[in-house]
Amino acid sequence: MPLRRRGQGNPDTAAGVRRRRLARFRARGRARQAYGYRAAGSYDPARGLRCNPAKLLLDPYARAVSGEVAFGPEVLGYAAGNPDAPSALDSAGHVPRSLVVDGGFRWTDDVRPRHDYADTIVYEVHVKGFTICHPDVPAQLRGTYAGLAHPSAVGYLTDLGVTAVELLPVHENVPEGFLVQRGLTNYWGYNTIGYFAPHHGYSAAVRAGRPGGQVAEFKGMVDALHAAGLEVLLDVVFNHTAEAGHLGPTLCFRGLDNPAYYRLEPGDPSRYADTTGTGNSLNAGNPVTLQLIMDSLRYWLTEMRVDGYRFDLAPTLARQDGGFDRLSAFFDLVAQDPVVSRAKLIAEPWDVGQMDSYDLGRFPPLWREWNGRYRDSMRDFWRSHDIGIGEFATRFCGSSDLYGGAERRRPTASVNLVTVHDGFTLADLVSYNDKHNEANGENNRDGTSENRSWNCGVEGPTTDAAVLTLRARQRRAILTTDLLSFGVPLLLGGDERGRTQQGNNNAYCQDNEISWFDWSTADDELLAFTRRLVAFRRQHPVFRRRRFLAGAEAPELGWFTPAGAPMTAADWANASARSLAIYLDGSDDPDRAADGTAMVDDDFLALFNAWWEPLGFVIPATRAGLVWRAEIDSYDPAAPAAAPRRQAGDRVTVGARSVVVLSGPAEPAPR
Repeated sequence: MPLRRRGQGNPDTAAGVRRRRLARFRARGRARQAYGYRAAGSYDPARGLRCNPAKLLLDPYARAVSGEVAFGPEVLGYAAGNPDAPSALDSAGHVPRSLVVDGGFRWTDDVRPRHDYADTIVYEVHVKGFTICHPDVPAQLRGTYAGLAHPSAVGYLTDLGVTAVELLPVHENVPEGFLVQRGLTNYWGYNTIGYFAPHHGYSAAVRAGRPGGQVAEFKGMVDALHAAGLEVLLDVVFNHTAEAGHLGPTLCFRGLDNPAYYRLEPGDPSRYADTTGTGNSLNAGNPVTLQLIMDSLRYWLTEMRVDGYRFDLAPTLARQDGGFDRLSAFFDLVAQDPVVSRAKLIAEPWDVGQMDSYDLGRFPPLWREWNGRYRDSMRDFWRSHDIGIGEFATRFCGSSDLYGGAERRRPTASVNLVTVHDGFTLADLVSYNDKHNEANGENNRDGTSENRSWNCGVEGPTTDAAVLTLRARQRRAILTTDLLSFGVPLLLGGDERGRTQQGNNNAYCQDNEISWFDWSTADDELLAFTRRLVAFRRQHPVFRRRRFLAGAEAPELGWFTPAGAPMTAADWANASARSLAIYLDGSDDPDRAADGTAMVDDDFLALFNAWWEPLGFVIPATRAGLVWRAEIDSYDPAAPAAAPRRQAGDRVTVGARSVVVLSGPAEPAPR
């Protein structure tokens, strides 16, 4: 379909005209009809114009895509050796096609889980990697949307107890050309080319020869997850596209309206502003791009029925004038939109290469944020580095320094993560001091070298029983901390069963056993322990506070030294302190449920010991007559079953680098 460019970034003269024509074409097309666009107009990179009718382009609003990119000079908009001249090579034989789809689907019902943030436990997972090796999923469904919807996959998630899956990117994406040359691909999928299309590579229907079937299959997956009480969150990449820098391929946006879709360097419009490290940045200050983003968000919430989003490199979306602006048009549109504003909205609050790239704590009240300070502090605390016990306590109790006070946000503004897809798995965090990314083909130069990890004495695999025991205890301590902290806990898929990436902390290009779940082996004890932690959190609202407590003087919250004495200013100032007792009162001024019911709970003592030796704790005096029962012991998960009941003044030994949690009923019970 030929299109003619009639303006520069003006929605009423250029993209607006095209959008109306494209909508009419999609409405008239028959299901599974393949199509593409050719855009006639100026090719003048010096002015930021890159139209070239020799290039067949994807529809930015395509609901499905079929085919792959065959990288070569044909997909480049410029002539070989001369970026200022247009290429005459036709790209039609080297690019995918947009598809017309029938969006009809019979949903089971209109009920969605809609978990409160305080009750949410997020499980980050890759659609393909989760089931590609699952023995109980039929072979033809493994690694697909239908595979994730299979009862064996859904049952695993519900048995674990999480409430939401956060899927790594499922928008249509293509790999970078340099990865293809190395025989690799972009496994994670952070290289989007279609913001309305489910990635066809994760579709069993497409594998079976039914192009376009990915749309209904994705809906079927959402339907199955919702029926099991699980929300579906999408990791979305509205910060850049797969067209890369000025020498990248022309696949869609660049050939339609380059200045509207991309931020260009003010002094040289032939180059792209890049706050993403990928070569380009979407132009969130242009109404054409803003409408595309908002239309996509609404489409996935209404037509595909997802429940929310995690926004990759989110500050880029707020850079309409260059700097991060919490009053940007994007934030305003989200806040005013009656559909999008009700979804779960989670930001990765940093991007790349700017003075203001780290924007933790700066997002508007509607938003939740991946808490990078929580990650760094908890990693350091459990490898016994000096962070200050006040830092640990602040992160554990919801990071009020970032989200409380004048910001008037809640503890749930903090998404508490220790490991995610980007970096070490939990098993690798306690098994490697250094990254081992040689398989990525960059001589181990890629990926961060600042891992805050500790190998427990041996780098990588070992048969040393003492090292293996220590690593297991480290994993349990970290998981206990994450799942009991105030905020929204996030689990990296597979951490609960000991998944390893063999020390690779940047496995974005490893579509193989390095990244996939290995269902033939699992740490069954760790899995059982994690299930117990998740269930414990869900049973006890005292760990799911919906508001910040009032601080050190609040009766709902008490801070004690291992000697059982209230913490003093000198105790808080001790930078080398590595132990703390936290008292949580479950009945004094409890939170209230949606129906107004008081969420009364037991009282709890959480005893944290990050020293490398066992440490005795004296149970402090709290509620008169309270009798304490052991609930969790990360040093020895079996110990609570045989532990005696205790009262104020009794002594409890907490193992090296471990957590013990005690509960006391709201009403005193006989000893």
